[in-house]
Amino acid sequence: MTKSQRKWLLLTVAALLAVIFVFFFTDWFKPQTVRIYHTNRNLRSRLAPGASAPNLIFGLNHQLKITEIKVVPLDEYQTNRHALPLWHLISDSNSAPVKIFFYDQRIRGLKPAVPGNRAKPLATNVTYRIIVTAGKITGEHDFEVK
Repeated sequence: MTKSQRKWLLLTVAALLAVIFVFFFTDWFKPQTVRIYHTNRNLRSRLAPGASAPNLIFGLNHQLKITEIKVVPLDEYQTNRHALPLWHLISDSNSAPVKIFFYDQRIRGLKPAVPGNRAKPLATNVTYRIIVTAGKITGEHDFEVK
């Protein structure tokens, strides 16, 4: 093997190792996902007497410019993908990046899908699904109100 051939062989092996490293050890080729979590908090003690408190908080794995939020009853959604949502916001322009939001919160850049519509109250011990879309990526999360 000549010196020139050895040089090309080493360059080819180095390039192959670089491609393998990028493919298996980076997130460059993995599809992006939205991971959603929720928590129930009692915030009434910090509010003025008589004020209503949003006690259902949703969080995302990182800040996203959300284009759509939808909350539907899970039983109804599993039988009918076009079930009427209890809360449905859509982007009317460039929405602000958010990582945490409350149920029924007004988020800058999002508006109700049906103008003037507000979120419906959630029943306890019923499973719901929240669907969050940010551009081409979508995440879903099932939750119950305690």
